[in-house]
Parts: sequence; C-alpha cells; structure tokens
Amino acid sequence: MEQGKRILFMPLDERPCNYEFPYLLAKGTDYTPERPPLDIMGHKKTPGDPDRLWAWLEQAAAGAHGAVLALDTLLYGGIVPSRLHGMSEELLLERLMRLRDLKIDYPDLKIYAFQLIMRCPQYSSADEEPDYYEHWGREIFRKGFISHRRDLQLATEEELAELEDIELRLPPEVLDDYLRRRAVNAAMNKAALELVAEGIIDFLIIPQDDSAPFGYTARDQEVVRWRISELELELSVYMYPGADEVGCTLFARMVNTDTGRVPLVYPRLSSLQGAFMIPLYEDRYLYETLKYQVLAAGGLLVPSAAEADMVLLINAPGDSMAEAVVQGRSMAGYDVYRNITELAEFGAYMLFNEGKPVAVADVGYANGGDLKLIRLLRQKNMLFSLAGYAGWNTSSNTLGTVIAQSMLFLHYGQTPGHLNFLALRYTEDVCYCSLVRTEMNNGVVDSMGLSKFWLDGERGQAAALIRSKLNQALQERINGEGGSVEIVDCYMPWNRTFEVGLTVSYHPVLAEHAAEQTV
Repeated sequence: MEQGKRILFMPLDERPCNYEFPYLLAKGTDYTPERPPLDIMGHKKTPGDPDRLWAWLEQAAAGAHGAVLALDTLLYGGIVPSRLHGMSEELLLERLMRLRDLKIDYPDLKIYAFQLIMRCPQYSSADEEPDYYEHWGREIFRKGFISHRRDLQLATEEELAELEDIELRLPPEVLDDYLRRRAVNAAMNKAALELVAEGIIDFLIIPQDDSAPFGYTARDQEVVRWRISELELELSVYMYPGADEVGCTLFARMVNTDTGRVPLVYPRLSSLQGAFMIPLYEDRYLYETLKYQVLAAGGLLVPSAAEADMVLLINAPGDSMAEAVVQGRSMAGYDVYRNITELAEFGAYMLFNEGKPVAVADVGYANGGDLKLIRLLRQKNMLFSLAGYAGWNTSSNTLGTVIAQSMLFLHYGQTPGHLNFLALRYTEDVCYCSLVRTEMNNGVVDSMGLSKFWLDGERGQAAALIRSKLNQALQERINGEGGSVEIVDCYMPWNRTFEVGLTVSYHPVLAEHAAEQTV
C-alpha cells in the first residue's frame, strides 16, 4: 500500500509497548509513522533528553499531518522519570508552552496528546519509584487512602488508628518530597487543559496508571475533573484508567477522524457481573472504562451485533479479578460465574456464519491472557481470523490495544502487519505473561543466580532461555492449522522479567518454507 500522511509518535518511554506498538499498528496503513531515535528516549529511571526530543519534534513537524504526543516524555523524559524528577514548575511550564509555538508554526498539524496523573502504587518497591518507596511506599499510599476516606467521613476506627501510626513513623522529608512532586505534576495536568481550551491540543487523554477509588491520585483526579468541567472540555478531554496503550488509542482515533468513520462496537461479555467488576489497579466498573476506551478511539458502543461494525468479545471474571499467575486454581468467579464456552461459540458464529469482524479483549485476569479461552479460540480456528486480541498487563492496557487494532482492521483488513501483531500478542500476552514469566519467576532465575528484577542483560542467558521456552509454548498453545509464529528476536528491555521485547513473524501455514512476513 502506498503510504501518505506522516504521523509523528512521541512515545511514553522506550519499552516496546510504548515505542513499538503504535508504530507497528501504523505500518501497512496509509500513514507513515515516525518516532524519535531510541538513543534519546532514555532508559527506565534515566530520563530521555527533553531538549533533543523537542528538537526532533519541531523539525519533524514540517509537513506532518498529525502527532500523537506523550507529554510526560516531553516534560520529564518519560513515565518513570515523571515520578523522580526535581524540576521546577516554571521550567516544566516553559517546556509545555513550546506546543503553542509548534501550533503557530504548523497550524494544520493535528495534535493528539496524553498526560498521566502521577500514580501512587499500593506496595513498597523502588523499581519504578523514588528510592525511599522501597521502605515507605505502602505507608505513603495508605496515608493518602485513609486521609481521603477520613475527609469523606468513610474511614473506620481501624483505619484511623492505622493512619495515626503511619503519621508517627513516616519521615516528614519523605512525604514532603513526594507531595511536592505530585503538586508540580498536577499543575502540569491543569496547564495542559489550558492548551486544549486554546485549540493548541486538539484532543487530550489524561490516563490514570495504577489508580484506586481513594488516595492522592483520586484527589488529583477530582481537581482535574473540576477544571475540565469549568473549561467545558468534556468532549475534548477524557480521563479514565490506562497508560501504556494510549498511543495506540490516539492513532486509531486519528484514522477514524480523518475518514469521518465512527466504528460501532457490540460488546459481548463472558459474565453478567463482569460489567460491574472493578479490575485490579483501576478505580471504576469495567463497563464504564470500556465506554471511554471505545469513545477515545473514535467509536461508539451499540446494543446489538446486528447494528455493529464489529463484535468485541470481553472475557471478564464473574466476580473479582485475579492475577494470571493463579489461573488453574478452582475459583467460582472463573469456573461458575462466567461462561467462556458461550463467548467462544458466539464469536465463532459471528465470525464464520455472519461474516462480522470479531475481536477479543482478554481481561479475565490481570497481567496475562486466559489459557482456557485461548484453547477454545484455537479449537474454533479463530486465533488468526480475529480483528484483534490483547491480554496484557492491566484491563485498560488490554482494552485500548485490542480496540485500536480492531478498528484499524475495519479500515485496512487482514494485512501482514495485522497478522504479525496478532502473533506478537499471542507470544507475549499468552505464552510469556501467563506461562514463561511465571515459570522464570518461580525459581528459574534464582537458580541462575539472578533476580526477576535484575537479569544478565538484554540478550543474556536468561533471554535465550526465555526464547526457547516461548517457542515450546507457541507450539503447544498457538501454532496450528491457522498458522504459526516464528520468534525473530527476544530481549529483556529493562533487564527484568516483567516485560519482554519481541519481534515475531506470522506464517500462514506450518510448512517449512512458508512465506515470511516480519514485523
């Protein structure tokens, strides 16, 4: 396909989910994707270079049709550096206002942006937070959580006693540092809203990473939500759970907006109560987030498959959500209160009998795909006939990814890039997240003298072993008459087991010399 409109991506960080996924989805479309060189993007806690990132953006903007911009990268150098910096509000505001100059220089440049509300993890770990979070992370979260509930007159006596104990132990300098940074970042959230009101930013998403119903993040949401209402921006600024999927979402929105198309989506859930389940790491019912995820990508939900452009199968637990590492245990919420057999049968009927595009949002578990569901989809020969699949990390990460891919499928069909992205999702979300990572974390890395937080390099012995185990898992769980997956590259981007970097090829048949289509 001849490529045309140039679209610029400013990723949230250098991990594949941010640096690669939107770029891969854009390949094979009539958009030409561009992104900054990897060497100026930073690495985990080491920030990218905002000056060089801005210089790249300002130079690349000449002649570009649109831009999908992670403001946290342009301000702080990435998502993790946004939680660590000591920069002043004045410096950050000066950086943000360069968007105004960019729009003046290129008034036809369509700017879609996203900017996180700073998260507050519920656990003590300094892996992606300030060093003191290793010792005081849970206390910081609980102080914010209980204080919020106390001010709403919801706190129990036990919670108030816990709060009193935390306030006696938590070092004041730790809390002061944390709250100062939160205040600076919140000021940038509000400043970005002003740019939307001015028409500098055409559309803005404020995603919430690791959110909760109460606490510091929830309180920041209240302030931002009030300002959105005051500026009457509800139709051009969305705020909902998510983070690493938003680059994909905004690209899908740009394609839909450019073509004037509003994809109509019929959601089919595996459980009645799944719609009212609050996913892990999120702050609201699944169905409320689903509405925003579809809206953000430029679509609408409809009540029947007959009037829909596509069917979205949503694998949701029947009560509370569990982590993917525990699947296989007997749990009523998975074995009794949902029906994935009906979900697979309905999807197969819609796909093969009605000719309706079908996608799968696998949010049954957090941090990995559902092995039972994948088995059923494979038995129905649906895996490589789907309009999209995802089952990684949080519910919103999965929803945004699969909704974006499936909406692009409506425009461009079953391209080589589409099939490769499906292959990537099965390799990563199912084989790695739900199988190989669990095995590696349950003693294998320890036996190698390593740690799940510190391996032996991006392409060391751990990466080689993971690649071997992934090939075995693909053969057992994915490959079949619908096609097979070849791993071209496997590496560990942050030298830990949590995420994996992969390049894969989909082969339409299992023959030895099948035509290779490499991502």
